[in-house]
Amino acid sequence: MSKKVLFIVGSLREGSFNHQMALEAEKALAGKAEVSYLDYSAIPLFNQELEVPTLPAVAAAREAVLAADAIWIFSPVYNFSIPGTVKNLLDWLSRAIDLSDTRGASALQDKIVTVSSVANAGHEQLFAIYKDLLPFIRTQVVGEFTAARVNDSAWADGKLVLEDSVATSLKQQAEDLVQAIQ
Repeated sequence: MSKKVLFIVGSLREGSFNHQMALEAEKALAGKAEVSYLDYSAIPLFNQELEVPTLPAVAAAREAVLAADAIWIFSPVYNFSIPGTVKNLLDWLSRAIDLSDTRGASALQDKIVTVSSVANAGHEQLFAIYKDLLPFIRTQVVGEFTAARVNDSAWADGKLVLEDSVATSLKQQAEDLVQAIQ
């Protein structure tokens, strides 16, 4: 059985720097795990009134998470915090699948998760928030998180170039993630 890693890219912008970093991480997982990307763009803002019946976009996201052995989040820093889109997704996914048991298992229950980020400032704050949030929503955080700055030329040409130390860190993070999958 092949190991499955689900990528959640925190920027919905096509060609975003965090998506480009995810593509590099995908290369680091080549031959070690099957990678898929979660499209969560159709998930509405969380509202308890929308939980029943389960919305198709929420059901699809849950199914993708449940089918994955691990999750790798690629998160920009928005105002020294998690992007609202990612927080909203995690709010939906952390809800009990069976709403009659509010302490019951969610799609994220015991999922192995790691985080990487491309931004020019705020990694410390961002990573601290994820390190608090992810265990609270009952995931298992693994590996050291990888931070990268946007290279100056990327602002003009849109092409992220990772420093060698960041590429090495991503490779180690990929290895740690694969090792954590049973």
